[in-house]
This record gives sequence, C-alpha cells and structure tokens, in this order.
Amino acid sequence: MALHQTKDTRAEDAATDVFASALSGQVLPKYRMPEDHSSSEVVYSLLHNELLLDGNAAQNLATFCTTWSDDGVHRLMNECLDKNMIDKDEYPQTAEIEARCVNILADLWNAPAGTTGTGCSTTGSSEAAMLGGLALKWRWRARREAEGKPADRPNLVCGPVQICWEKFARYFDVELRQIPLEPGATGLRPHQLAAHVDENTIGVVAILGVTYTCDYEPVAEIAAALDRIQEEHGWDVPVHVDAASGGFVAPFLHPDVVWDFRLPRVASVNTSGHKYGLAPLGVGWIVWRTADLLPAELVFDVDYLGGDMPTFALNFSRPGGEVIAQYYLFLRLGRAGYRRVQQACADTARYLAGEIAGLGPFTLLYDGRGALPAVSYTLTDPGGAGFSLYDLSDRLRMRGWQVPSYPLPADRQETVIQRVLIRHGVTRDQIALLVEDMRRAVDHLRAVPQLTPATPSRSGFHH
Repeated sequence: MALHQTKDTRAEDAATDVFASALSGQVLPKYRMPEDHSSSEVVYSLLHNELLLDGNAAQNLATFCTTWSDDGVHRLMNECLDKNMIDKDEYPQTAEIEARCVNILADLWNAPAGTTGTGCSTTGSSEAAMLGGLALKWRWRARREAEGKPADRPNLVCGPVQICWEKFARYFDVELRQIPLEPGATGLRPHQLAAHVDENTIGVVAILGVTYTCDYEPVAEIAAALDRIQEEHGWDVPVHVDAASGGFVAPFLHPDVVWDFRLPRVASVNTSGHKYGLAPLGVGWIVWRTADLLPAELVFDVDYLGGDMPTFALNFSRPGGEVIAQYYLFLRLGRAGYRRVQQACADTARYLAGEIAGLGPFTLLYDGRGALPAVSYTLTDPGGAGFSLYDLSDRLRMRGWQVPSYPLPADRQETVIQRVLIRHGVTRDQIALLVEDMRRAVDHLRAVPQLTPATPSRSGFHH
C-alpha cells in the first residue's frame, strides 16, 4: 500500500471535508456575490456556525414569540414552502384553511351567533392592528362626510401601546392620543378617556396584555365609559382590542373576563398566532365583529393570478405554511389542549414570582395572576441597591439569559422594570436555573458595586 496520496486524491479528500474546502478557508463575502458556486453542505455548515453566535431562543425570555414547535409543525411548514398565501386560485385549500381559522377565532371571541367570521391572516399582529385601524378611520370618515362635517383631523386614543400603533398613526395621518400612566397603574384606566375622546376620535385601542407590564386593560369598563360619553355627547366611538398576546390566553385561562365581541362596542380584534397562539413566526389575525364593520373600499379584487379574488392586506406575497400550522394546532390541541398549555405557563410564572419575591431586592409589579403568563418587577430601592436592573440584565446575559430592562411609559418613566415572559417550551426546571443565576448575579453585583451610572444596553428592552 502506498504511504502517500496523489495530488488528485488529496484534492478529493479536501472537497469532501467541510472545513478543508476553499470557502471555509476565507472570510465569507459580505459585499459581493462569489464568482462560483460551492457545495450546499459546505455553505450550510459555515452559516450554521455563524448562527451559533445568535442568542439561544430557549433562553430568550424577552420575546412573546413561539420558539418551540413540534414535529408536525416542522413537516407541514416544509411541505408548504412553495405556497403563496395571496394566490387563492392556485392554492384554494390553503385559502379554505385560512377561512376556517377566521371562523374558529370569531367563535372563540364570541362573535354574534349566526354570523360567518370576517377577517384574514396577516404577517403578524402589527399588520393586523394596522388593518383594524384603517377600518376605524374609513368608517369614521364615511360617517363624518355623510353628516356634512369635516373629516381631516382623525385621532386615535390609547394607553401604553406597542410601537405598531405609533407607526399606524404616522403612516396613515392619524393623531395618536396616548394617555400617560397614572401612579400605580399598569395600563389605560377608563376614567381617563373623557379628557381625550372627542368627535374626531376614530376609536379607542384597548390592550389585552400590555407589552410593558403584561396586565390586561379593563376592556368592559372602557366600553362602559364610552357608553357614558355617547350618552353625554353623542359620539359613537368603537373599541379595537389589541389582543396580540391575550387573545390566545384569556379565552382559556380567564373565560369570565369580558373583553371580546360579547361587548357590542368592540368592533375588531387582532392577535398574534405566533405568540400565545403557538404557531411559528409569521402569522397574525384580524377579525371584525360583523361583516359590515369592514369597509368594502378597503378590499381589493386581484384578477391576474388565475382567478378573481378579494384581498385586504399591507403585504402581498407571503408564505402559507404558518396559516396551515395554526390550523394544525387548533386541531392538535383543541380548547382543552390550549388550556393545559397556557395553564402550565401560568403556573410556572407564579412559581417564578414567588422565587423573585424571595430574592430580596425586588418588588413585584405583576405576579402572573389574572393576565399573561409573565412576571414583571422593579428594584425596591433603586438608589440603594448598588446596581441597576440594566446591570442585572447584562450579568444574566453572560449566562445566555435575555431578560429585558426598560422604563415604563409616561408618566411613570422614572420606574425601570424587568419582565420575564413564560411561553410554551419554557419549563419549570429552566426557570429554576434562571433563579439560581439571578441569585448569583445579585450577590456579585452587591459585592462589586457598579462605579458608573448604568445605561440601557443591548440587553435592555427593544420594540
């Protein structure tokens, strides 16, 4: 047997080993496409290695989004890679499944009996919220014009909302009247509406699961306050419920909380399928109480994809797999399964709340009871702790945990809090490990006082 290899043999060996390939021996191109092709396995392996620098999604306790899916979801997503959600003529069964999901959500949210669900899927709850806002604006404008009144100064009233509503207001020329938080409040309070609502108000946004604090705003009480305003001034102001997170939690854990279409003033609801709906990233939903609440002028007919089809969306082409996955989860879990999943998350959140309360320097702002499966807290003595929550976020990041720190909205911006979200796939054991790391981090920060004022870092909260 020869003790050496020929040049051709060595070349073959190099070609069959990922890390001896030509591409692995250079810095990957960042500004110009390579001249030639490379092996799919080589490119995959090199990109796989780069992506190891990302955070571990299982330790990302800042995101509301689904980070774990079962094998059935993975298989269906793979089978639907080539399905374009917009092309309902070419993929009629995908369109049918989308309609089934809308009907299921309309029923889940107690739409009037005998009505067919009116709504659609979107790329997420932000797009869905904007579609709900557009419908509010169009209906308000039509009513004003029919009354012979000016329709050039629309406003939208809300409390501490997610950034998508600020985008909606700017993009579609609507004044956003964002009501500051009262001392001790975790969201909009009904008595605050009277000072902000007027004849130009297209609607009030109520949040079922406030991004900052995870609490539910009192939708029924908000609707009742608007009833009183209508009695006094004659202004019929609808409510849009941004249930991006709570829309898939309240029906299963808090069925007695009245927030949905049981309230006649609730015109529309948006939610994220890819949050507590448990679907993979890329799907949201918007549903109207009745079909007449979606202005016909906002729906476009498309006839160049092989058939005549209506569409209402800000995006056009998008994948259908997430919608199929959502329907799979509806069938796979059913109401009882969703209830068990969300209850397990809520139990873990309450466990975490108890552990954090026992650590010493923290005051719970929200303990996971009555709303989203989450915990939020602040330092009991921010000035005397010797460290800030931003310091704690950075210390936890060293162990891979992503726990956001951020100030509350106006007028409580002086209060900095941390928030931990418990979602499907976040286990009790994992949270116990987090608590131990928090204890060690607090001990270290107390022993080594921070010498410079802490400022928000990359570990802090970002929309």
